[in-house]
Order: sequence, then structure tokens, then C-alpha cells
Amino acid sequence: MVTGVSRSQQIAATLVARLHAAGATVFATGWPPHDDEMPWGAHAVELPVEVRRHDLEDPEVPGALVDDVVAEHGRLDIVVATHARSSHRSLAEVSAEELDRCWAANVRSIVLLAQRFALVHEPAAADRPPQGRLLWFTSGQHIGPMDAEIAYAVSKGALHQMTASIDHALAPSRIIANCINPGPVDTGWADDRTRDAVAAMFPDGRWGTPDNVADLVEFLVSDRGAWLRGQVLDSEGGFNRFDHVEPLTRDHPARGSD
Repeated sequence: MVTGVSRSQQIAATLVARLHAAGATVFATGWPPHDDEMPWGAHAVELPVEVRRHDLEDPEVPGALVDDVVAEHGRLDIVVATHARSSHRSLAEVSAEELDRCWAANVRSIVLLAQRFALVHEPAAADRPPQGRLLWFTSGQHIGPMDAEIAYAVSKGALHQMTASIDHALAPSRIIANCINPGPVDTGWADDRTRDAVAAMFPDGRWGTPDNVADLVEFLVSDRGAWLRGQVLDSEGGFNRFDHVEPLTRDHPARGSD
């Protein structure tokens, strides 16, 4: 299962295509109304599988979504939680409602996905590597400040800090959990000024791509990746968020997001 699918030029859509090509039966879901609220908007997605609609901000949805996948396909082995609520409000601007919405969409939903996944997963035999995988994404807020996006940064910080605990809790179900910080990824959200400024902070002079993220995910969900567990993996391509002249703001952010 891959969540957060709503635009073709994004991490989630690339993961769906990559995992499908690798032989997985992929259940894809997204929530276009969130992207419609954002400057980049939602766009039609052309993928080899149908993209369903699930609002993971609703507390009843994560568990029901897991059950839907099992009912349709008989089992669930991999969950890649790519969805996130973006929020561009400073400390002075953020509201209690926005804090709650980011917590619900970005953190609570993944905990509830993990809870239900553990209950329904059919573990591999003890002499086989664990076949269950749960992956989610943080955004580099543990490396540098993101004070123009307080609700987003705080919720992403929670995702970072819960990784070891959720992985340990999932171990009896033979599910491995990891968290990825992909660094800035060019998914079409940045304007030209931001794209050029951030590209200059990479040693190769380019942003990360969704395919760069998919390379790591494909490894982590394979048997070869079974030895990595409970880790926050900074896969940023050498990004130096401190190598800039002017302050990074909401119009010029240093974030790893979809």
C-alpha cells in the first residue's frame, strides 16, 4: 500500500510505479482535496493501478484502509506512508486547528496504520527475513530549523522520534519500520527562484528526484534491506542547508517534502 498519491510528479506516484514494476501488487490511495488547497494543486495521475481516495486525517480511516487492502488482496506486507499535510505558517501565525490537523494527518494516521497493520499481518516463518515493512517520511527538521512551517515541522519531528518505538512494537508481528528523510525533492512544488537557490546547495547542483527516493525504498522493502530497522535514514545527496546567503523562508524553504 502506498499513500499520498495525488500528482504524477511526486514521490508517491513514483513509488507506485516502481513497486508495481518490481512485481508487487500495489494498492494506491491519495487525498486530492489537500493538494487542491496548496499552490501546486492536484493533477491527474496516470499509473498502472487505480488510485483510491482516503482522508487519513479522519481517525476512522487508517484502520479501515488496512482492512480494505486485506479484504481485496488477501494480505498486506508493505505500507509506504507518503502522505502528509503541508502547512506554511510561522509561530506567530499558526493556529490550534492547524496544529491539530497536521498532527492528525502526519502522525496519528501512521500510528493507527501501524496498529492495524500489526493485527492483520501474517508473519513470515521464523527462519525467513521479516517480510512486513512500514516506511514513513520526515523532513530534515532534526538537522536545521523550519520555523516558517511550525505545524508541519513539529509533526515531522514526532515522526522522527517515534521510529524506534514503533519499530520495536511491530517486531513481534515481524514488521520492520523505518523513517526516511529524503532531503529536498523536486516534485513540482517549488518556484524557479527556490529551485535554483536550493539546487546550489547540493554538491551535484541538482535536487533529489522521486527516483532517488524510490531507489532507497525498493531496497528497504526487499529481503536485502531486512537488517535495517528502527532507523531514521538521511538520504539527502550531500545537501548543505546552511550553504546559503539569504534566510530560507516559506518562499525559499529547505525542506524534504512531497
